[in-house]
Amino acid sequence: MLRRAFLATALFAAAPLPALAQPSPGQAAPAFTLTDLDGRKVSLAELKGKYVVLEWTNPSCPFVQKHYNSGNMQSLQRRYAAEGVQWIVINSTAASHPEYLKPAEQKEWLRKQGAAATIAALDADGTVGLAYAAKVTPHMYVIDPNGVLVYAGAIDDKRSANPADVKSANNFVVQAFAELRAGKPVTAPSTQAYGCTIKYGS
Repeated sequence: MLRRAFLATALFAAAPLPALAQPSPGQAAPAFTLTDLDGRKVSLAELKGKYVVLEWTNPSCPFVQKHYNSGNMQSLQRRYAAEGVQWIVINSTAASHPEYLKPAEQKEWLRKQGAAATIAALDADGTVGLAYAAKVTPHMYVIDPNGVLVYAGAIDDKRSANPADVKSANNFVVQAFAELRAGKPVTAPSTQAYGCTIKYGS
């Protein structure tokens, strides 16, 4: 598994993202409309007034598996969904890639994992992923009730695929919400995400 993790990291370095301006914390989050796994449309505009978390995922990625196999991602989803946060899981793997999952397959994987996201969607054409300059899985974003991006980057500071590292990691999403709830600015609004390269189409 560690070898796979190193290969994934190397692949990330070798496959640069198409040139697009990366949204910066403090700016308005890019507008989007997604179709969820049940075929319903959901837009960022209709979620205004609520905190929104965007979680880029790919079930084949060992870094994603780290957070799901340990139960970490599901725990975060349940915790923040209970507080009214809209947690959106997005898979931007291109339909032409072997790791692409059809909506029913992605839905079944999330069900087996016990995921508790409020919304799950595919972004097979990469429109939303590229708008956010999402590079890896997992890549995390937090948007405030005014539609402003307040955090973008890694889920935590343990850049490994080892589930055991979750317990000792500083989780940047948790940190951001703790500061926001306390009325404080996010002290680490941007970090370098780590994980497997998102398999965008050519």
